[in-house]
Amino acid sequence: MRILFLGDVFGEPGRRAIADRLPELKERLRLDFIIINGENAAAGRGLSPKLCIGLLRAGATVVTLGDHCWDQHEITDYMGTEPRLLRPLNFPPGTPGQGSIVLETDKGKVAVVSAMGRTFMNPPIENPFLALDQEVAALRQETPVIFLDFHAEATSEKIAMGRYLDGRVSAVVGTHTHVQTADETIFPGGTAYLTDAGMCGPIESVIGSQIQPVLERFTTCLPRRFTVASGPVLLCGAVIDIDAATGKAKSIVRLQERWEPPAL
Repeated sequence: MRILFLGDVFGEPGRRAIADRLPELKERLRLDFIIINGENAAAGRGLSPKLCIGLLRAGATVVTLGDHCWDQHEITDYMGTEPRLLRPLNFPPGTPGQGSIVLETDKGKVAVVSAMGRTFMNPPIENPFLALDQEVAALRQETPVIFLDFHAEATSEKIAMGRYLDGRVSAVVGTHTHVQTADETIFPGGTAYLTDAGMCGPIESVIGSQIQPVLERFTTCLPRRFTVASGPVLLCGAVIDIDAATGKAKSIVRLQERWEPPAL
């Protein structure tokens, strides 16, 4: 089974690149399942129902979120109506939506889980390690193929989570920093791991935003309004091959695909 995971989609440029390139990627890479983190799809902050539908129509099987999941207020009611849209599992009980899903494919069932780290992150949430203990145990009753999008800031927390779940899930891939790391590996227990998938957003930017306002914020310490950058986009993520019978990863390969916006 081959799964594609794409990191944080940033604004309209990221969405356009996804819509344009994903069908071709699915065919060329012979993908069985596609997961996209969409938490920055709405102008860099959050996701709206309309934009979620757009990502699903473009080819995403599941859309995951992170710390910006509530930034677009209309997503709250929609969250409970679309099971393929996941918010972090470890929000308090009673939070709208769900943190995991199991879907049937031609090659067997796939479980997808979203969870969020606590180090340097807001708002305060439940312990993801303890929450995932219970969730993974329940999911393994249905399928050994389990993918975790771990949305976290600290690399140490992400690596610790990968080690903690090694042998219990098929893959742990980090999101949030928008900067792809080069540490893809398969841990001894058969879990594929990557600290951060990177983002699907403008190349000439500071993690998706226009450069100058960010520089002014750092050099003057004064508030500046950040807006989505434009120009070519880099689609970043990872392709993971998994043994559907055992749930163990066979390979993980980082993905970087450049997309040029059509000339006007």
